[in-house]
Amino acid sequence: MRIAVVVPQSGFKDETVNVAREFLLKWHVEPVIASLSVGDCRGYHGAAAKTMINIDNVRTVDFDGILLVDGPGVEQYAMYDYRPLLDAVRHFYEGGKLVAGVGNAIKILARANVIANVKIAAPKDEEARRLSILYRGILTRNGIESDRNVVTLGRQEMMNEFMSAILRELGIG
Repeated sequence: MRIAVVVPQSGFKDETVNVAREFLLKWHVEPVIASLSVGDCRGYHGAAAKTMINIDNVRTVDFDGILLVDGPGVEQYAMYDYRPLLDAVRHFYEGGKLVAGVGNAIKILARANVIANVKIAAPKDEEARRLSILYRGILTRNGIESDRNVVTLGRQEMMNEFMSAILRELGIG
């Protein structure tokens, strides 16, 4: 199994990537780091991540799901406006494959138009909350939501539980 882990070129949340990578590898799921270009990416706290694939080349036939990582880089690179990423998310969703978003990366799910009538863990980011409502997502007070093939995390402190929900969605664990 393989999961595309989408990060901005810089400013992604290091802890999100580290926990996701650890969980996925433990269960023999390959995390493939994807970004706007191939090469080194830098986390908000300085962690390095080697991008293995450009977002433009992420295809549903090659992956079992897509995980959108949060952080200030989502804003800096306006990833929620990048059409190839939005199209990829939409294809994963329509194909019934895992689509997951953390914190402010939930904006990408909203802009990809995959959250209509789907329960969404309310993110702390006000703009992500606004877009979730605008695109008819059903915001809940839960830190994690798993509805249909969409898994969202609104509270970073629940990252381990979020990864467990992702594994369940993949039919593991």
